[in-house]
Amino acid sequence: MKTPTNRLRALEDIEAIKRLKSRYAAACDNNYDADAIADLFTEDAVWDGGSLGKADGRAKIRAFFRHAPKFFPFALHHVMNPIIEVDGDRATGQWHLLQPATMKGEQAVWLAAAYHDDYVRIGGKWMFQHLRVTAHFLTPYEKGWAKKPFV
Repeated sequence: MKTPTNRLRALEDIEAIKRLKSRYAAACDNNYDADAIADLFTEDAVWDGGSLGKADGRAKIRAFFRHAPKFFPFALHHVMNPIIEVDGDRATGQWHLLQPATMKGEQAVWLAAAYHDDYVRIGGKWMFQHLRVTAHFLTPYEKGWAKKPFV
């Protein structure tokens, strides 16, 4: 049985993880600020975007996001509906993403995806250990996901 102290700690951890995810989205929306994004991940973390790419380790995550503005020069990440489970210094999270974006500078697109994240607390700070993106659709704005679910 959880004590009031344990329940409060779990709620504080969940809020800290929500702030972590919000900082990630804000850094992505700030022209994919590679340094700010990489600082949210552990040294041995994995960013796995499926068909969008994969980077193993903080240095490779930083390098990956330095090139992201060439592919997505504009993006606005709307992350929502978190399901976060905390177990001590580890946690998991599931989120939905709806993202209007511009692809390769010319094509307005909609991206809908699911995030499946693993988090770890290091030195009292929550960080990403493994972030996975599963795209539901990436579609031209004009056509929409019903007519053309993937670009």
